[in-house]
Amino acid sequence: MQQFQIRKDDFMTQRLVTLSAQEQRPNLVEGEIRLAVDSFSFTANNITYAAAGDKLGYWQFFPPAGEDTQGWGVIPVWGFADVIESRCEEVPVGERLFGYFPPATQLIMQPAKISAQRLMDGNAHRAKLPAGYNAYSRVLHEPNYDPAKEPERMLLWPLHITSFCLWDALKDKDWRGAQQIIILSASSKTSAGLGYALFKDPDAPATIAVTSARNTALVKSLDIYHDVVDYQQLSSINQDIPSVIVDMSGNSSVLKELSKHLGENLTYCINVGLTHWDEAQTASGISAERSEFFFAPGHIQQRMQDWGPQGFAERSQRFMHEAAHWSRQWLKVKTLEGLSGLAEIYPEVCQGRIAADEGVIIKLAVND
Repeated sequence: MQQFQIRKDDFMTQRLVTLSAQEQRPNLVEGEIRLAVDSFSFTANNITYAAAGDKLGYWQFFPPAGEDTQGWGVIPVWGFADVIESRCEEVPVGERLFGYFPPATQLIMQPAKISAQRLMDGNAHRAKLPAGYNAYSRVLHEPNYDPAKEPERMLLWPLHITSFCLWDALKDKDWRGAQQIIILSASSKTSAGLGYALFKDPDAPATIAVTSARNTALVKSLDIYHDVVDYQQLSSINQDIPSVIVDMSGNSSVLKELSKHLGENLTYCINVGLTHWDEAQTASGISAERSEFFFAPGHIQQRMQDWGPQGFAERSQRFMHEAAHWSRQWLKVKTLEGLSGLAEIYPEVCQGRIAADEGVIIKLAVND
């Protein structure tokens, strides 16, 4: 068994840990299943998991394997895995699951709350973690399951569900009184999903995309924003109307400059991601009363209470289907082999050097 790990205090430091057959837990206990991870996506969103690992508990999902694990962590990823051994009658060998996995070749789970299309991982160390991350789809039981669409599902589902929740939260609060919504790090796939949701909503305010100069042409080509500016053009943004910032970057210097530019017309700031995690600071100059850190699983839980699980599934899946169909016009998928492929591309992802219209999929071989 192999597992990809990073230093929790230095994201750029990585290692591949290999456990021999003797070092692995050889026998399952009653109710457990053993999964072979087949493939997963790896994006800037995964770096956000690392940056918020202590604050939001992301390090707790998958403990690092091997000896001398002090200071090392495992970044969760979204992907597919197959059941290769089972002591759970309801989840036989051959089942295929979509959900939250470690970047590793194998994982032992304890299925709970099993239904026809879903199950939860009931392992004790995950009991207090957000339920949305502990849920897995039994994809072979889905009526519209299409293996050819797995790459975009891995890449876009965890991002576009956040896009949907952001749009819904803004609409629910009547856009926080804003006449324009300014999206920072607008080339990110979560930003594109939010931009698409706002573009499709006739009641939404104007949207301003802020991105790097090298991504300006791509962001403009998406044709969903009212205006696109780069980080050197913040002063060109209209400062005379109420504005909301949706910050996907975590770049405090940009937030400071923009909040100073907008002044009292900055009605609210929603902090979502840390695509510029290396430039993040604690102080942004925006008061706590006018800002929040947006945690999509919390919003999902609330909407499941408001609409019921089925109601949330219907509304969100409708958006996800439409957004994925739109994304096929511009999204390019790059597939790499094995955890060694992840190790090679990891510095590029970590430093934001992956093209904005590219998505990385790691495919693990059967004998990894």
